Formats: sequence, structure tokens, C-alpha cells
Amino acid sequence: MAGVLTELTAWHDGVLDALEQVLTATAEFHDGLGDGADPFTARRLRHLADKHLGNIRADLTYTRNALADRHAPRPGRSACTEQVPATERERSAVCACPPPSGTVPAPPPPSLAAGPRR
Repeated sequence: MAGVLTELTAWHDGVLDALEQVLTATAEFHDGLGDGADPFTARRLRHLADKHLGNIRADLTYTRNALADRHAPRPGRSACTEQVPATERERSAVCACPPPSGTVPAPPPPSLAAGPRR
């Protein structure tokens, strides 16, 4: 979860940074339109970028840092008994142990791997 929040809150290339750039560019666009409501729209967009987005970024950054610093076991995760069958699709959700070394998933058949995606 901390990794996902890092993607959101990264200062130079995160999702919130991109959103701030879009809001600022849109505000600059509205500044140049000349209609009576355009300066208000530009100010409102800047307000959203500066105040609201800043608060959201600060809250998410705090949460990310709190999660990254946590070293306790995840709640609800049972202790691994290593009794999970290898065929279990959700093995990582059930068992906290890493998969045994040397087990590599089989590649898809060549006909599926080379075909175009739709």
C-alpha cells in the first residue's frame, strides 16, 4: 500500500503532481480567454491545485509514511503453515512465505504470446 501511495504523492512524477500541472495549465488557459467568468474559473482552478490538492497530498503522504514505517504483521493474515497447495491461485494472500526458489511459472503457449491483443 505504501508503494501505491508513493505513486500518488511523488513530488516530481506522481499522479497528484500531474493533476496539479493539468489544473495549473487549465487555469492559465482560462486567463487568456477574455470572457467574464474566465478569471473566476482560473482562480478557482488555482485554488483547487494550491489548497485542496495540497491538503490531499499532505494527508496521503502522512499515511504513506506511517505505512512504510510499520513493521508489524499485516492484520488478518494468518501465520504461514506452508500447507498451501502450489495450485492455489491466491497463494500470496494466504501464505506470507515467499514461493520456493526454482519455481518459475510456465510461459504462455507461443500462439497466445505472439498474437495481437484486442
